[in-house]
Amino acid sequence: MKFDGILTEINGFGKFQMRLVLIQVLSRMTLPCHFLLNNFMAAIPKHYCDISALEELHGFGNLTLDQKLAVSLPAEQDGTLSSCRAFSSPQYQYLSGSNGSEGTSTVECQNGWVFDNSTFKSTLATEWDLVCSKKGLNKATATIFFVGVMLGAPLFGFLSDRFGRRRILLVSYLTSLTFAVLSAFSTSYVMFSVMRFFTGMALAGISIISIALNVEWCGIQNRTFSGVIISLDWTLGSLFLVGIAYCVNEWRMLILAVTSPLLLSVATWRWLPESARWLMAKGRADEAHYYLIKCAEVNNRTKSMASITPRVSLNTGYTFVDLFKTPNMRKLAIYSGIVWYGVAFTYYGITLNISDLGVNPYLTQFIFASTEIPMKTGVYFFLEKIGRRIGEMGSLLSTGVYRWVIRTVVAVVGKSMSEASFTIIFLYTTEFYPTVVRQNGLGYTSFIARLGVSISPLIMLLEDVWHLLPPITYCAVAIVAGSVASLLPETLNTRLPEFIEDIENPRTQQFKSY
Repeated sequence: MKFDGILTEINGFGKFQMRLVLIQVLSRMTLPCHFLLNNFMAAIPKHYCDISALEELHGFGNLTLDQKLAVSLPAEQDGTLSSCRAFSSPQYQYLSGSNGSEGTSTVECQNGWVFDNSTFKSTLATEWDLVCSKKGLNKATATIFFVGVMLGAPLFGFLSDRFGRRRILLVSYLTSLTFAVLSAFSTSYVMFSVMRFFTGMALAGISIISIALNVEWCGIQNRTFSGVIISLDWTLGSLFLVGIAYCVNEWRMLILAVTSPLLLSVATWRWLPESARWLMAKGRADEAHYYLIKCAEVNNRTKSMASITPRVSLNTGYTFVDLFKTPNMRKLAIYSGIVWYGVAFTYYGITLNISDLGVNPYLTQFIFASTEIPMKTGVYFFLEKIGRRIGEMGSLLSTGVYRWVIRTVVAVVGKSMSEASFTIIFLYTTEFYPTVVRQNGLGYTSFIARLGVSISPLIMLLEDVWHLLPPITYCAVAIVAGSVASLLPETLNTRLPEFIEDIENPRTQQFKSY
């Protein structure tokens, strides 16, 4: 009997599957906490040059703070005081009401900066003065982290396809925990960057393995519900991040706080099953039968296993190369890579630039997270009735349209559409890649996605060239990706492919779009 037929007999989404999902909630909640952490950890508070050294000058110490700033800092074109430059010497004539700064020499801040700590007690910017000429280093911390995720995805995809989901998931838990704690105790910017890189690599394993493990245990009729339920972990994690960041405004303690759920994940790992679908694909029938019996017992379907013998085909040694060896798999890999790039590029283009909306970052992040619950509920019903392909196309194209204007209300709608595309593509990808290369496929697409994420925050720098260039870029990428999504196969109510032969020689409507 085929695996999907077995799951139908023993309940494709019973107590066993619900327990599997709940056990992984804690580890999956840490993903948005770390992926969106730079919105708080790397925030740049208002700042100005430290002018305390001028206190020794005659008469300067008798001035009020506003007067000291007026004679020490030049004004920008909008009238605000400069954050990065100071007068070479105090300009006392400005006390009489003179406004212009022309004709006076200025220098870069010589003695560091004074930061407004009313919102953030400490951030990376305040810790290592990553402002003004060094602000690029501050933005680079997000890129470095996502480069780690980009490289970790194919690595953990290969390892989990080779050694199993369960074992490598524990490795991801432990390495994520270790490197996150080390990053919190970093003594230099270089050490922090290296630790964040490896944290990103380790978290990539949790991201791709956990969703595959869940989907591989769900029956055909329950995959949509399972995929949407799993995606709610991201929403819970986003809300958790807002609450923790609001209460913990010191960046080192914030890292430790958002990583702490992994301790419980390590403790509950013992109750996670291996993927019986993966075991069958690897020819390990006895182990697969053991977990299937466990599933039947928990779901009260023991009698159904009496006459069931899993059909096993021994197929081992698959790698990323197999994604491109055969015609249909090659098309699938290319199309899915383009779509994943577009999804991640636009999603993080909105999410990692919340400061551009001019609203309190805590409120903005809370609004973004709150809109995800009704949006994902709508996605579930849409996917059940219409399908994956049209859903992915529609959400990406809508994201492109709404990304034209960067304003709070419009950005929330665009963020919702972008979140919808992410929710769909995760489920979609686990369904159209065959079991023997599913983790390799997820690793590959996640690699492409993180390439987009690494570039996405830097696109905002193009506004110095033309203020409309960033939104046009995001819009164009989303529309192209949405168009390519139309070339992917529909997977609604179809069996998961087990082997590459199922893609190259389809026996169902599933892959006839090729």
